[in-house]
Amino acid sequence: MNERSGLVTFKGNPLTLIGTEIKVGDKAPEFTVVNNELQPVKLSDFSNKIIVLSVAPSLDTPVCDMQAKHFNKIATEVSEDVVILNISVDLPFALARWCGATGSDKVLTLSDYQEREFGVKYGILIKELKLLARSTWVIDKKGKIVYNQIVKETVEEPDYDAVLDAVNKLIK
Repeated sequence: MNERSGLVTFKGNPLTLIGTEIKVGDKAPEFTVVNNELQPVKLSDFSNKIIVLSVAPSLDTPVCDMQAKHFNKIATEVSEDVVILNISVDLPFALARWCGATGSDKVLTLSDYQEREFGVKYGILIKELKLLARSTWVIDKKGKIVYNQIVKETVEEPDYDAVLDAVNKLIK
């Protein structure tokens, strides 16, 4: 399995990412995760949509909580052609509790806890923690990655403005 070291850190300590590096211009790899009801959800379920992937280690942490809430707010402001998926390895039951506790109903919370397939296919599974590296991805309606950011320091938020810029370029 492909490993890349030092691309991300946790409180300054270097971590190792498992999986193939995916770049802007690549076709977005298909993956299967589960929703809050343990039902399988595939990337292809959102074909002909602009897809934003908001990836977080765990919604039980303050930065991940802020990130998901921020993207839930963004989801209320963007075109109907845009879907925002929040992916973590949190158990679906925890994701459902988070949605209920925060009133978040626009961002779709999904879990990669079973196989870590998404994490490996997108090259963002953290070997040492078995969590996903904080990252954001924008996929156009044809399934091509047009923006991605793997956040260098895991405890920092992503660049929301850059994600919105990438989405707005696709809408115009």
